[in-house]
Amino acid sequence: MNNFKIMNPEISEISALIKDKFPAFESELIEYIAQNASIKTFNDGETIMRPGQYLKFTLLIIEGQIKLLTNGDDGEEFFLYYLEPGTACALSFVCAARNKTGDMEAIAVDNVKAIMIPIELMDDLMVKFKSWYYFVLDTYRSRFREMIETVKSVAFHAMDERLEFYLKKIQKAQQNDTIKVTHEQIANDLNSSRVVISRLLKQLENQKKVKLLRNEIEIRNL
Repeated sequence: MNNFKIMNPEISEISALIKDKFPAFESELIEYIAQNASIKTFNDGETIMRPGQYLKFTLLIIEGQIKLLTNGDDGEEFFLYYLEPGTACALSFVCAARNKTGDMEAIAVDNVKAIMIPIELMDDLMVKFKSWYYFVLDTYRSRFREMIETVKSVAFHAMDERLEFYLKKIQKAQQNDTIKVTHEQIANDLNSSRVVISRLLKQLENQKKVKLLRNEIEIRNL
């Protein structure tokens, strides 16, 4: 009788998902991740990571978006950036390397599907696979650039300019001119009040830059 090995169906699924969303990964890297990772789903609004939490996995985002926030000294939250399909969390790379807790909060936007890679594999991935090494460097660079843009927005711009900057980021993350977001969510992310945000959004609508819908905003000419 011929010997054969039955493939775990999740391994095949992980391989297919990585090839689709992370096409720059070399075949050996895809196989290594598929053999050691798992698939995880998160519901819309579910908290994935809290400040002070030790991270056990890094996530490769397959579907949906994850919103990253940081907390101020007085407990207020500040929006930083989104993780979209085909990206990963740079913070988890840092925490893995230094065995540190995270200082950000991550919340699922819509339903999220992600590939979970155990943190203890990070050193092997960096040493053995060049495509992973470059992926980590690119992730650091892009997230650092986004954080700098966010800091500039908070430090040097009025709330109306910050609002436009924020709406553009959501438009880019959702890859749609009609974005799903409520006035309350915007107010929380920008550490403002719902009244102020609703007033500024109405101004943008009067300027024909957006159209306000129920729990959605159509971006027209930002």
